[in-house]
Amino acid sequence: MKNNMSRRQFLKTGGLALAAMTFQPASVLSSSGTLSQRYVSLRPSASKRSFISKAVDAAIEEAKPKIKDEKLRWMFENCFPNTLDTTVRYRVKNGRPDTFVITGDIDAMWLRDSSAQVWPYLPLMKKDRDLQLMVAGLVNRQTECILIDPYANAFNDGPLGSYWETDHTQHMVKELHERKWEIDSLCYPIRLAYHYWQYTEDTSVFDENWHKAMLLVVKTFKEQQRKQGLGPYSFTRDCDRPTDSQINNGWGAPVKPVGLIVSSFRPSDDATQYGFLIPSNMFAVVSLRQLAEIEDKVYGNKDFSGECITLADEVDAAIRRYGTFNHPVCGRIYAFEVDGFGNALCMDDANVPSLLAAPYLGYCSFKDAIYQNTRKMIWSGNNPYFFKGKAGEGVGGPHVGLNYIWPMSIIMKAFTTDDSEEIRACLKQLRDTDGGTGFMHESFHSEDAADFTRSWFAWTNTLFGELILNTIKEYPNLLSQIL
Repeated sequence: MKNNMSRRQFLKTGGLALAAMTFQPASVLSSSGTLSQRYVSLRPSASKRSFISKAVDAAIEEAKPKIKDEKLRWMFENCFPNTLDTTVRYRVKNGRPDTFVITGDIDAMWLRDSSAQVWPYLPLMKKDRDLQLMVAGLVNRQTECILIDPYANAFNDGPLGSYWETDHTQHMVKELHERKWEIDSLCYPIRLAYHYWQYTEDTSVFDENWHKAMLLVVKTFKEQQRKQGLGPYSFTRDCDRPTDSQINNGWGAPVKPVGLIVSSFRPSDDATQYGFLIPSNMFAVVSLRQLAEIEDKVYGNKDFSGECITLADEVDAAIRRYGTFNHPVCGRIYAFEVDGFGNALCMDDANVPSLLAAPYLGYCSFKDAIYQNTRKMIWSGNNPYFFKGKAGEGVGGPHVGLNYIWPMSIIMKAFTTDDSEEIRACLKQLRDTDGGTGFMHESFHSEDAADFTRSWFAWTNTLFGELILNTIKEYPNLLSQIL
């Protein structure tokens, strides 16, 4: 693979072809390429699954009779276990569980994706010791990754090098797959560890190394408030895709230090236009408060806990002051990005954290007035990355391009409402935009759901499963009928 080959080019060639062969066996497709009436499970046989959880399998069997819509039930059975079936590498290292989770079609581990991929399994850990050990192993591996480099977003399973190793940045060691600074890369591991602890009451993952990693997290956040200068991180890439590199010799657009944290890249791995990415700063507020609780109750470290609370409060206050503005149509809304000088970017991107996902991640209530105004902007023509066509409607982003809708945005829309008809519409659209594969994808074209990217994208598959289980719990009548 050439170093200047774009991620999208890779995914649209070899990655997609391989995944398509994996997940579309001929027994499920008719000669015309349409789905047969019989929905056969597309899960690998038990012997070929990368990890088996009895609790997850039991949850699937318990849920299936509650889903009357045959295709939706089939998709749930395919999607919910997809992370375990295809992406988990579990082992014991130095007497401790160690778990490496690839994204699917990319053989590397993103701190963000890996956390989100296993997230819906956390409530099942108490029923399955092996599942709990697998998640503990991921917490341990993420700790190791942060200690290697808190500025990196993606890691290899060992010192293997990467086709991005020619990127111009300060610390591109062989353990890194990619070194794009994204705030959420440090938030997701905290979210995972915190909720692992909440569900299991197990503190074994909170060792000296975890604490050292968290000291690095807070140090990195403070460096990227840029109160003392630009900090130690810059990034450029020799490429023909502007969003894969940062301007001003890798430091990004100027920002005015106002208490917010700079994120050089978005959760999509695209460069930010203005450094203060508001959804990721929201996530940092939530994560810092969770970290403060762990440091206080587990480590008894009240000083560091207080430092985390102080930083969270500072960032939160800066979001309220600098991260909102009056939209001419929608009223007071959250900006997507700001620079502290008064410039603001009005849009949303489908990747989580997004503005749409703020309640899902615990930053605010979905009934919050500013959030509601923002949500209306996001799901309308006032958002330049909202697309609507014959196949469906939703939010995309510059990572894949115009007119491509991310199912992740539709899932987040369903998670951020209590309107059962709105949830039903989201579920129906997700059911009807799988492109005949039985799985979620990174994106699909607004005019043709068969035109999609990433056949093997485990995060969205598992997230879809989470939505189905949440709907069974909160709105069981929705699934007791065909959509």
